[in-house]
Amino acid sequence: MRIDAYAHVQQVYSTKKTQKLTKEAKAGVRDQLQISSKGKDIQIAKQALQQTSDIRKEVTDPLKTAIKAGEYEVGADSFAQKVVEKYQQTQLGNF
Repeated sequence: MRIDAYAHVQQVYSTKKTQKLTKEAKAGVRDQLQISSKGKDIQIAKQALQQTSDIRKEVTDPLKTAIKAGEYEVGADSFAQKVVEKYQQTQLGNF
């Protein structure tokens, strides 16, 4: 039995304690973040969307007024046309 071969195998599997970095070594390495121009454009667009309202008052206010006054009417033909258009859009989107 060769003892020196066992010593070599033991060295391979032995664990070493990790060394702590000194303050000087830590100071030399810094993480950096660079945002591309496309990423900056996306951030600007997100900020603009957050500042705008989800409800367009210039569209909804006249409709609310007409509904409250009882003057808002939906014709059966226009309603059916919108349903057919929406159905066609969903079917074309599936192909």
